[in-house]
Amino acid sequence: MHLDLRPFLILWLIEIAALIVVSFWRRAVAVQEDPALHLGAAHAGTAAEQIALAKKLEQIDKWVKILTVIAVVFGLLLGAAALYKAWVLGPAAGL
Repeated sequence: MHLDLRPFLILWLIEIAALIVVSFWRRAVAVQEDPALHLGAAHAGTAAEQIALAKKLEQIDKWVKILTVIAVVFGLLLGAAALYKAWVLGPAAGL
């Protein structure tokens, strides 16, 4: 049985890199967030900007969660496949 896990490992590392990039993107967007809540007619433009930024952060957070779940599940499956390969082929199987 020949099972080469290197392509899957590379795919998993690319997915981890995408997760890191999206996380840093979220952090860069969150820097623009104003922690003070602006209410009233005098701050109508600021409140609209806060709402738009909050929606954008929600979308980014959704993708961070999705990518995190994919990374964890794929990593567990990759680890299980490596253990199975080592069990079937013996200790010299490697990745």
